[in-house]
Amino acid sequence: MRVSVVGGGTVTDEEAARAEAVGRLVAERGHDLVCGGLGGVMEAACRGASEAGGRTVGILPGEDRDAANPHVDVAIATGLGHARNGLVVLNGDAVVAIDGGPGTLSELGFAGVFDRPVAGLGTHNAPGVEAVVTPEEALSYVETALDERG
Repeated sequence: MRVSVVGGGTVTDEEAARAEAVGRLVAERGHDLVCGGLGGVMEAACRGASEAGGRTVGILPGEDRDAANPHVDVAIATGLGHARNGLVVLNGDAVVAIDGGPGTLSELGFAGVFDRPVAGLGTHNAPGVEAVVTPEEALSYVETALDERG
C-alpha cells in the first residue's frame, strides 16, 4: 500500500521525531510513502522511510524536481502550488497527518473527497480524522481501516 504522510512544512524537534518514526514504520511494514516532497514533516518522514529501506515519492508544488528533499526517491514536479495537495492524497491509499496548518487541512479535506482513511497525530480535529497518540497507532489504524474495506 501507499501511505500519504502530510503535515507542516516547519516543525518542532518533537514533531520531526514523530514524522520520522511514522516514515520508518511505513517502510518497515512494506509500504511506500507519498508526501509533498519538501521540508518539515515531509522531509522527516522521508528520512525515516529511507533509513529503513523504503521507497519515497514526493509530489512537489513547483516545476523543479531538484527542489525535493534529499530523501525523496521519486520526485514529481507539478507546477500546481498548493493545488498539488489533492494529488498527494489521491496517490496514497491512506493518510497519516502530523501537525500542520492550512495546507494540511486542505489535504484532510481531499482525504474525505477521495475516501481515504486518516490517522491524525496532533493535527486538526476534522471529520474523518481518527485521532491517535503514537506512530504505531497511526499505522495500525490505517492498515486496519483498509483491510476492513477489502
